[in-house]
Amino acid sequence: MLNRTGFPLLSAFSDFISLLRLEVNIYHNAKVCGDWVINEHTLGATCFHLVTQGRCQLEVPGHLSTQMNIGDLVIFPRELAHSMHQIDDFSGPQQHLSYDNARQGTGMLCGEVQVMHLYQSQLLNALPAVLFIANNDQVPWLNNMLALLVNQSQQQEQGDPVILNRLCELLFVYALRHYQQNQPSQSGILALYSDNRLANAIKAFHQAPGLKWDLVNLAKQAGMSRTVFSASFKRLSGWTVNQYTTWWRMQIAWEQLRRGDKVIDVALQIGYQSEAAFSRAFQKQFGLSAGQVRRQ
Repeated sequence: MLNRTGFPLLSAFSDFISLLRLEVNIYHNAKVCGDWVINEHTLGATCFHLVTQGRCQLEVPGHLSTQMNIGDLVIFPRELAHSMHQIDDFSGPQQHLSYDNARQGTGMLCGEVQVMHLYQSQLLNALPAVLFIANNDQVPWLNNMLALLVNQSQQQEQGDPVILNRLCELLFVYALRHYQQNQPSQSGILALYSDNRLANAIKAFHQAPGLKWDLVNLAKQAGMSRTVFSASFKRLSGWTVNQYTTWWRMQIAWEQLRRGDKVIDVALQIGYQSEAAFSRAFQKQFGLSAGQVRRQ
């Protein structure tokens, strides 16, 4: 589906996700049986839990108390103290068994998400403390992902985890997009990508950051006046347009320098006319020189 300028509706959001470079490592994928309880894994880490079989009770003190049914997903941008335990009368000691085991239990798939980009806080700060997504008719992607993950889990057993990890990266991205489209708080960086008109301008800028973008050009891409565009941008994101464009250019520069591109080449590609001006802006943004990042 395309918006009024011909760009995909979620392109600006996709650019942001690509920039972050997500990686998932599964640390639990089994049927939990007996009188069981699972507590937090690593406080402060970005993680998720998906019920793949049965149901359980989720308790997040001060935030959430709810039953999780098959396909329900909970994400902790920064993991809080919490617990999950059985609802059904499962007796005996806690055991973690394979999915094909006949014993009754609750299937739990849990993973930690690594945001490899330096400025991961821009994403984490835009999310709630706990993001809970129930598996129902309004989120068909969740049931589809559940089927893929269960199928892969049953095939995998002790095999290569790469496919399962990649599927979970996709699960996490779908969840972010779901929140972006349905977020109750219309502020923060994700809110920019939810506004179709602002997203038009942002995407145009993302596609060609080396051009000389000003408020007039960006507002034209959004189909808005310069004043309304600037005010809407600041109201939704908390940033000025210039703060965002500088921030984005510096993220692109970091990635290019990290792979060894020359400083002057990077400067020109993202719209700076001199290496000196770019170097000053880069040092101000990161507290490191462009040369240091390139050498690393």
